[in-house]
Amino acid sequence: MDMSLVMAAMAAQVGRTQTQIATSILKSNLDTEKSNVLTLLGAGQNSPSLANVGAGVGGNLNISA
Repeated sequence: MDMSLVMAAMAAQVGRTQTQIATSILKSNLDTEKSNVLTLLGAGQNSPSLANVGAGVGGNLNISA
């Protein structure tokens, strides 16, 4: 078999493997982003909503702790 055909077949296999890995990483990143958005929106939490609290409640956030 011609060596150039062997090299082409190997390059094609490497390309397929890289595509599979990239797809897997992309899906993982998308799942993480979905989870982050749901967390920020408060979806699935049983905590009460702060929509009806008075003005200024929750306005100060201590991020130094």
